[in-house]
Parts: sequence; C-alpha cells; structure tokens
Amino acid sequence: MAQPEYAASSTSEGGADKRKEEDGTASTDLAKDAQAESDDFWANAPANPLNWSTGRKWKNVAIVSLYTFVSPLASSMMAPGLPEIATHYGITSPTVVALTLSIFLLAFAIGPLFSAPLTEIYGRVWVLHLSNLFFLAFSIGCIFAPSTGSLIAFRFLAGLGGSTPVAIGGSCISDVFVGSERGSAMALYSMGPLLGPILGPIAGGFLVQTVGFKWVFILLSILAGVASVIAIPILEETYAPIVKERFAVTSAAADPDNEKGSPFIAPSKRPAFRDTILTDIQRPFTLLTRSLICFMLSFYMALIYGYLYLLFTTFPTLFPSIYGWGPGVSGLAYLGPGIGFFIGTLGSAPLMNSIYTKLTAKNNGVPKPEFRIPIMFLGSALVPIGLFWYGWSAQAKIHWIMPIFGAGIFCAGMMLVFVPVQLYLVDSFTYAASALAAAAVSRSLLGFAFPLFGEVMFAALGEGGGNSLLAGVAILTGVPFPIWLFYKGEEMRMRNPLNR
Repeated sequence: MAQPEYAASSTSEGGADKRKEEDGTASTDLAKDAQAESDDFWANAPANPLNWSTGRKWKNVAIVSLYTFVSPLASSMMAPGLPEIATHYGITSPTVVALTLSIFLLAFAIGPLFSAPLTEIYGRVWVLHLSNLFFLAFSIGCIFAPSTGSLIAFRFLAGLGGSTPVAIGGSCISDVFVGSERGSAMALYSMGPLLGPILGPIAGGFLVQTVGFKWVFILLSILAGVASVIAIPILEETYAPIVKERFAVTSAAADPDNEKGSPFIAPSKRPAFRDTILTDIQRPFTLLTRSLICFMLSFYMALIYGYLYLLFTTFPTLFPSIYGWGPGVSGLAYLGPGIGFFIGTLGSAPLMNSIYTKLTAKNNGVPKPEFRIPIMFLGSALVPIGLFWYGWSAQAKIHWIMPIFGAGIFCAGMMLVFVPVQLYLVDSFTYAASALAAAAVSRSLLGFAFPLFGEVMFAALGEGGGNSLLAGVAILTGVPFPIWLFYKGEEMRMRNPLNR
C-alpha cells in the first residue's frame, strides 16, 4: 500500500506543480492581454494629448513658445548697453564686459541638466511655471544690482530659470503632435530661441539710448510677469505618463469594474525623487557621451549657435564705427537676422513636412528620423555663404545693407538646420526632454564661450578673415555631416540601445 500511496502523493504534487505553472502562464497571459487592452484604450482616449483637438494643441504650443521667447530675449537685450554698463560699474576689462552678457548662456548650459529630468518625473507644466518665476525674481535682482559681481550673479541665476523652456519646449511639442505633424509646431517653437536674441538688441538699443540700461531688466521683468499671468491658468500638462496617471485617478478608470467599463490600468506609483534624480540628471550626459548621433547633432547645432552670438558681439561696434550709427539705430541692424529667421521658418515647416511625407510614403508608410535631414542640406550650405557675405562686405565697408543681408542669409540657414536637428532628436530618443537638454547644454556652452574670444579674433584677422575662418569650419563640419546622417543614421541608431 505504501508504494501506491507514494505514487498518488507524487502524482498529486506533480499535478499541483503543473497547475501552478499553468496558472502562472495564464496569469502572465492575462496580464499581457490586460496591458495590451489598456494601451489600446489609452491610444484612443480623449485625455491622451495626442488626441486633443487641434486648437487645444496649438494653444499649448503658443504658451510654451511665449515662455521660450521671453528668456532668450534676456540673453542679448542688454548687448547695446554694454558700454553704459561698463561705465556705470567701472569695468575696464573687455572680457568682463562680455561676461556680463554671456554668463546668461552659461546658466543655459547648466539649468537643463536639472529641469529636463524633473519634467520626466513630475511633468512639464509646473517645472515651466516655477522656472519662469525664478527667472522673473532674478531679473528684478538685476535692476538693483549694486556691483559687477552681483550683476553677473543675478544674470546667471536668471539664466538658470530661463533655460527650462528652451530645453524642454521641443518635448512639449512631441507630447501632442505625431511625427508627420511636428514640423510646423517645431518651427513656431524654434522662433522663440532664435528671434528672442534678435529682437532683444533692437528694443535694448532704444531703451539704452532713451531711458538707460536698467530699463532693459525692467522690461524683461514685466514680460516674464505677463507670461506667467497668461500661462499659469491656461497651460495644460502634456507629458503622457503624468496625464495618464491623473486620468486614472480622476475618472476612476483604474477600476475595470466601474460603470464606464474602462479597461484602463493605472500606471504604477512614480518613484521617489531621491531614487531617480541622479539617474535622470545623468541621462543628458549619457546621451552625449554614448550616442554618437546625439553628440554630433548637438555639436553641430552648438557650433552654429556660437557663431550667432559671435555675430552679435560684432554688431554693437561694427555699425557705429564703420557707418556712424547710434545705439538705437544700431539695434535695427538685428532686423537682418530677424528677417532671415522668419524666412527660414516659413520655408522650413512646409518643405520639411512635404519631404517627410513623401519619403515616408516611399518607405511603405514607415517614418524614419532620417527623413527630417534633407532640408539640412540647404541650411548647411547657406550658413557659410552668409558668413562669407557678412564678413567681407563689412571688411570692404560697402553699403550697410550688404553685411545685414549676409547676416540674414546666415540666420535663414541656421533655421533650416535647427528645426530638423531638434525634430531628429525628438524622433530618435525615448527621453526627448533629455536629448534636447543635451543639445541645449552644448550650444549654450559655445554661445557662452565664443563671445569671450570674438573681439581678439576679429582684431587679429579682421571681419573678412575672421568670418572666413568660421565659414571654413562650418563647411568642414556641416556639408558632409547631413549627407552621412541621411544615409548612415539609421544604421548608427540601430547599434545604440539609447535610441528609440
């Protein structure tokens, strides 16, 4: 009797194990089915930012673009007032004078390392709002700065707050627009970081000439305050994991048995700040150092951005010394770059969307980030053409419209590079905010550093020689790079697990 009893026991235990295994497999399958049903439900849910109405999407883009316009305005608005600031604070070193302007961009390089990861933990909206209020507070501090050191410190702190919308604006666009719709939205958003530094000196020149340089900071404080008054009650959260979580809580959709019959599964609780912040802060550095594509795109964008600020350092002295313009009229020279940006924006959005759609259709309807690149071919050619034109027409002291026209060509080319680069980063990386932050860090560092040696370089080489050197570097980096990226970008992305 013992043997059958043992056999029966063994069979019973084996059956139990088998049932457990079957139950486990069934549970896993049910979990997968439930997750798939949840994903399908969310993909079609009205609360999903990708499913918002067109008006609601563009309202959010407009608010983010407003934030993105105000802070870059501060980066250059004080440029026409640098001589008056030097006199007021008794500054004799040209490098220190340039530092009062460019320190803002050093903060632009540091701020995104913290603000961009925070938006991927706590969402976009309140990080944007609090950053703008931080910018407002220290812009007011600049008004009352008693010394050179305090002015530089307040400018740096204001830059930390102002860096957030520039760093994460592109990810806010990727939150609400699918790939085929992002071109126009990204073009509008990109106008802020590029037009702000252009329009700033125009307004700053007349303010300095009429009421003094402190009114530059007063106006910036007013604009930041107005932006907050408009944005705080209107701007909506767009980061999908946060929206999803709130939707689960407020609509009781997490309960499959609720009266709505929703299969939605609530996302897991967000990890604690202390458990994630170090990883998230490291992510932009990781992308820069471990993704060749992210590094090269960021470097190329940074190079052109540094050229822009180098260009700005020559305007306040070039036009008064060669053409005899005063501070107010000299500010009007920035209209050339502004018009170039406007033309580049008008051309980039429809052209890029058209090319992207056609290439996607040829690829059996499967989109690729590389389909953003063809428009860069034109942009990377216009950048050195504009630099040559600007530098040698200024060197020859011919009619003032010629260097302004050259600067406009450069800025049109710059726009045709910036928009596809940012879209490529958004399309290629799961953590879009961190990828854009990595690019923002690179370009802000060069935007900070280039003006510090600009005066020395142009004094040694002249306007023609200096800009020819810049154009030569732009040709060596900008012409082969987009071609390589278009044909080899997908292969490089597939080798790197950091990419989508």
